[in-house]
Amino acid sequence: MEVKKQLESDFLQAFKGKNELAVLVLRQIKTALTNAEIAKNRQALTEEEAIKVIKSEVKRRKDSAALYIQGGRPELADKENKEIEILAKYLPADLGEDVIIKKIAEIISQTGALGPPDTGKVMGLVMKALAGQADGNVVSRLVKEELGKIK
Repeated sequence: MEVKKQLESDFLQAFKGKNELAVLVLRQIKTALTNAEIAKNRQALTEEEAIKVIKSEVKRRKDSAALYIQGGRPELADKENKEIEILAKYLPADLGEDVIIKKIAEIISQTGALGPPDTGKVMGLVMKALAGQADGNVVSRLVKEELGKIK
């Protein structure tokens, strides 16, 4: 598993370099991956499953950062954002909006979607087609925009 090997290598470098934040974050991710394997009856995670676990950790940190900002704790939000930067190295690059819009248009034409009431149907197919390559919030916004143009 490529991601897990990269995590282990980076963990050792951070540990030797005394980079406390990176060691902490990478240790947490290694634990999350191990917990996911245990939940899967100790079977090794596929690359996609490992990326899904890392994405969920990034999402959790983004949510925490937003809550810290709302609570007037920008220093903790900065720490969460630094952790997100560390984790971003292990995620594939998200697709650009233009690529997502093309895929949405393709699925709208395939399904014959007629407008906003078909959002759920189109969203499901787009997310399945772009599995792990695009943020769900971005896809949702673009699907709503594209379906809003149909009248």
